[in-house]
Amino acid sequence: MESQKVEQIRNMVWSSFDQSLPVLIDILRIPSMSREFDPEYLTNGLLMETVKSFEKYIRGANLKNAQIEIHSDEGFSPFLYVEVDGSDGMNDGTVLLYGHMDKQPPFTGWRDGLSAYDPKIIDNKLYGRGGADDGYAIMASIISIKTIQELGLKHPRIIMAFEADEESGSQHIYHYLEKLQSKIGQVDLVIALDASCGSYDRLWVTTTLRGIVVGTVTVQVLEEGIHSGASGNVPSSFRIFRQLLNRIDNPQTGDVVDEFQVIVPGKRYLETQKTAEVFKEVITKFPFHCNTQPVFQDRFRVYLNKIWRAQLSVVGADDLPNCIQAGNVLLPKTTLKLSLRIPPTKNHLEAKESFVRLLTTDVPYNATVTINALRSGPGFNALDNQPYLDSIINQASLDYYGNEATTFGDGGAIYLMTHLQTIYPKAQFLIIGVLGTGANEHGPNECLDLPNVKKLISCITQIISEVQPHIKKL
Repeated sequence: MESQKVEQIRNMVWSSFDQSLPVLIDILRIPSMSREFDPEYLTNGLLMETVKSFEKYIRGANLKNAQIEIHSDEGFSPFLYVEVDGSDGMNDGTVLLYGHMDKQPPFTGWRDGLSAYDPKIIDNKLYGRGGADDGYAIMASIISIKTIQELGLKHPRIIMAFEADEESGSQHIYHYLEKLQSKIGQVDLVIALDASCGSYDRLWVTTTLRGIVVGTVTVQVLEEGIHSGASGNVPSSFRIFRQLLNRIDNPQTGDVVDEFQVIVPGKRYLETQKTAEVFKEVITKFPFHCNTQPVFQDRFRVYLNKIWRAQLSVVGADDLPNCIQAGNVLLPKTTLKLSLRIPPTKNHLEAKESFVRLLTTDVPYNATVTINALRSGPGFNALDNQPYLDSIINQASLDYYGNEATTFGDGGAIYLMTHLQTIYPKAQFLIIGVLGTGANEHGPNECLDLPNVKKLISCITQIISEVQPHIKKL
């Protein structure tokens, strides 16, 4: 794009984001956790408060030819839908912008002076739960379209789908997409704003996402706790759990059994090698404690491990008393919440069946194993985009970051992407995000790097303004 337009987009985006920032800060104060973490999500009004706050912001932007709707069907998390006619009055090409507004729990370990629901800006970073994951995405979408309209540029028909169920598996958005199917029509380009990035010096385009199997597993050996003097006779529920976990991953190496692995496609393997060359922070981006070391020191092996290898994590525990309150008692049961990340192309339903079978078959001492809140979600492996789109994306990265765009594999999951790929088989995908070094989504000290998000929004604006003539031809 010519330098004058680049400068105009940059100036307007940066100014608009600065003006919108106080609104985002106020919204981040709302403790609107996703349904998996808030049993009262349908009755306490927190998700709806968040949706209405974003709706008010969107209406205040005064987008031209925009329809704004809140959907809140019985039994479902609320959903925010925005439709904007193409700037030339023609709606023969559609871009879908996606983000979410539900949040993970606050978690513990926030630095002094910081907390999940008291957002603060320190050193050009906005700290608070839900800013980087993923409240920024809604404002980014609005600012992009508003900038295009104000500068007299062109954009295709725009659909914005903002859900409040992503952190719980995006099950509820499927209902709304089906409900609005005839209204949405065919989608030509999906721009999802809920991904990681390798650094803040270029645009990172996500081509793969891992799937997941999650479940809360309980091993029970007694009806009630008893004196620990019975140890050696009564088996430890925790020890049994250790044995069961060993069926899934190697306790020394962390390698998950082959049943959950796949052969990495040749193209993705080469892509991973290329990305690892520029992804210098793949080892250093995490807050390791003291002298803790990563699984591998080689960047390529670490990166491949992160995006194409299944990995098991224990993310929660019940039935374990606090140490200060723990007497010499054999616990009747142990409950752990397990998260198994699976490769992008692994069938998640087959993985879920294997997960259940390995943990419940031939249990030591015939202990009772129950699995609750079991769910799984698919990974994502993008199809190739049209050459024109890759060229536009790369130029945007050069214009606003000064470096070429890079493909990226994300170790996390966005279940919705595979669903969208199924219902919109002709659509191209641009999955991008702001979750880089220090962002620490889901954990303590989650933060949004403000200079980076402004560059990202500038890129989105330029990309949308340049795809319109191409989309109309498809």
